[in-house]
Amino acid sequence: MATTASPPRAVRPQAPANNSPAPRARRAARFRETLAAYCTLGPNLVLVTLFLLVPLVMAVVLSFQYSTGLDSASWAGLANYRQLADDPVFWRTVLNTGIFCVATVPVEMAIGLGVALLFNKVMPARPLWRTLVYLPMVLSGVATALIGTLMFDQNIGLLNKLLGTLGLPAAPWQTSGTAAMASVVLITLWMRAGFNMVIYLAGLQGISPEMYEAADVEGAGFWQRLRHITIPLLGPSTFFLLIMNVIYSFQVFDTVYVMTLGGPGHSTDVMITYAYRNGFQGRQQGYAAAIGIVLYVIVMIFTALQWRFSKNRDTVG
Repeated sequence: MATTASPPRAVRPQAPANNSPAPRARRAARFRETLAAYCTLGPNLVLVTLFLLVPLVMAVVLSFQYSTGLDSASWAGLANYRQLADDPVFWRTVLNTGIFCVATVPVEMAIGLGVALLFNKVMPARPLWRTLVYLPMVLSGVATALIGTLMFDQNIGLLNKLLGTLGLPAAPWQTSGTAAMASVVLITLWMRAGFNMVIYLAGLQGISPEMYEAADVEGAGFWQRLRHITIPLLGPSTFFLLIMNVIYSFQVFDTVYVMTLGGPGHSTDVMITYAYRNGFQGRQQGYAAAIGIVLYVIVMIFTALQWRFSKNRDTVG
């Protein structure tokens, strides 16, 4: 009687031992990459800790204290924040800061985009025009504000002389709150337009020319190309500029302090100038620290909202 031989059983391949040369090489390479990453990030992390995190923690602690900066501080609890809630001047500075942000951020971005579109084309002396537009950013804020003071001087300023030449009455740049805020906004637009132009120029030069050529073949006009190609592909640049400009507008100090000192009255006072006066002139450093912490929270909330709801921040422009 014949017998049927059973098929041979499949032999399961043995897993390589963990101590084989290949895994050890991979672990060594991963260790070297991790070590290189920490060595690269280490100096930056140290600087961020020393000059950002430590002062932030110290400001938070100081905001809960009574301190003049000249003697020992005492614990105040939430007294500084309750004083903020009842301080009408503080809320006026919050309103002024919001007005300054709304009046400057969209306008300077629009100016920057328009100038970038113009200078992205072939034109005579293009590097010179770009340099002239960017030049105010090279100057310090104090120097720019001093130029603004001379231009908007109520008696001998260039702007009022120009208005007089046109037969118009002189503007009360120093005695009217609205005119004073307008002068600060105009100088800020002049100073910040170059920064917005440079960022938008970088974004424009990253857009493939073939896309515009295809749009031309389809018969698209300037506004259609701007709406359907340029603006969507400049999304990351717009997101970056929006965050940077909002942070700058909430932190503006030198321009306001040099041009108007926050006046007349408190009509151009912003949160930073009010904190400075309380901290270094009124010697209420705990109260000034509380203003700074509120400003920090406002900026962080706005940045988080923009990060959450921006759809184009991660696309390539």
